[in-house]
Formats: sequence, structure tokens, C-alpha cells
Amino acid sequence: MEMTGAGEQEREMGKVIVVTSGKGGVGKTTSSAALGAALAKNGAKVVVVDFDVGLRNLDLVMGAERRVVYDLVNVIQGDAKLTQALIRDKRVESLYLLPASQTRDKDNLTAEGVEKVITALKKNFDWVICDSPAGIERGATLAMRHADIAIIVTNPEVSSVRDSDRIIGLLDSKTLKAEKGERIEKHLLLTRYDPLRAERGDMLKVDDVLEILSIPLLGIIPESMDVLRASNVGSPVTLADGDSAPSRAYFDAVRRLNGEDIPVTVPGEKRGFFSKIFGRKAA
Repeated sequence: MEMTGAGEQEREMGKVIVVTSGKGGVGKTTSSAALGAALAKNGAKVVVVDFDVGLRNLDLVMGAERRVVYDLVNVIQGDAKLTQALIRDKRVESLYLLPASQTRDKDNLTAEGVEKVITALKKNFDWVICDSPAGIERGATLAMRHADIAIIVTNPEVSSVRDSDRIIGLLDSKTLKAEKGERIEKHLLLTRYDPLRAERGDMLKVDDVLEILSIPLLGIIPESMDVLRASNVGSPVTLADGDSAPSRAYFDAVRRLNGEDIPVTVPGEKRGFFSKIFGRKAA
């Protein structure tokens, strides 16, 4: 599974991000693709890994569904080399996809196999983004196992926030970092935020979500048709339209991931949140 070239022996190990949530349909895959593309556009070498074995949507969102030959399970089972399964993006040359299998089930993912794949990817990429399946089952725990950083994707609804609270508990107990007594760096990404509905009380306000989850805020992605349009044409929203509100919000989130302290603007409000107010924790 080794894929390091001779010139890359000295490369520093990449960081592993898990994009996770308790609830399905909150925008994990959209966010994994958008953040991965934004990091790659900024010059980083990025691979986005689809852990949703059996469903597989990341290749659709990234416009690579017709280019899938081998997948994560093929690599784990030794049917293909990692280099054969990786798909390079046609728009950003430092962006890659490792697709999930549509025909197997989650039992085909083994802890040892996932560890080998992640270790090989860390040697060759600056960022390894693991797009987790929803829930707290085996696929989700394997996706988060090797993470250095967790991005918890949450909608401003009570059920989504409550499920995210459970995921935070898992991150603090089921990851390798947790087992070593270290704290995993956690960030909240609030998606599908609609200021009018929040004002009417139809969804939670940003302050309410932060109070319940008490982890640093990475960004607020506004509810927007731009996200759906980008998905339908098979493009991460950060590549489809760099000037759209969701795209700008994802690019800002990437700047915060890289350590910049820039305020988080709440859609529809003039004031900005500073991430440091919420006690940005070091990894």
C-alpha cells in the first residue's frame, strides 16, 4: 500500500480530518467536498475519502462517478493498489478522491485495513478528509478513529444538535487520540442556517447551538440554492461559484482551520463572532 515517491520521503505527515454528524442529511458530504476543494485551491495536497460504504455519494458531488474503477474496500481487501483507486480531480490537480464501494456492506471495512490506508495517505497528502456516514455505527467509528481534527456538521435544529452532542462523546472516547489520553481538536460547522427562520423561532439561533455544544465555531453555511445547484452539476460549491455566500463561508472556514483568527459572520446580522471567544483549543 506504500505509495510515497522517492522525492517525497521527507514530507511531513498530513493531518486527518473527520467530517461527522449524528444525523443524516445535514450536509456532511457537501461540506467534505467543499472544504477539500477549498484547501486544494489554496495549494494543499488533499484527498477526500468516502467512508459511506453501501451508499456512496461523494463521487457524485465531486463529479467523478463515471471515473470510479476501484474503491476503498478493494484497497482494504487487496484487490487494488491505493494508486489505482485514487481519482485525481480534473479541475484542481492537487485534489483527489478515494471513493466508497456501492456494492459491499460496512463489514468489509476492517480496523487494520483502514489504519493501513490512512497511514499511507498521511505520507502523501497534507490533508486526509474522511467523509463519515451518519450515526454512531461501525462505519462512523472507523472514519473518526485516526482523526487529528473533527468537524461536527450540525443543522440549527434540536434533533441535529442533540445527535451532535452524542458524536462529541464518541470522539472523546472511541478515537486513537482519546485512547492515548489526548484531546481531539473539535470544530462546529453550522449548515443550512436561515436567519429569517431563526428570528421567527423556527430554528435555533447560533448562540443557542454554541451554548449546547460548547465547541469552537468553524463557520456558518447559509441555506442556499447554490449548494444544490453545485451538487447537481457534480461540483463542490467552492469550485462551482467562488463568489456565492456558501462558497465564501467554506473558504473562511478553511482559513480558520489553517489557524487564522477571523470573525464568523452570522448571515443576516452585522456583528461577527470571533472564534477565540469560544476557546479555540490546540490539537
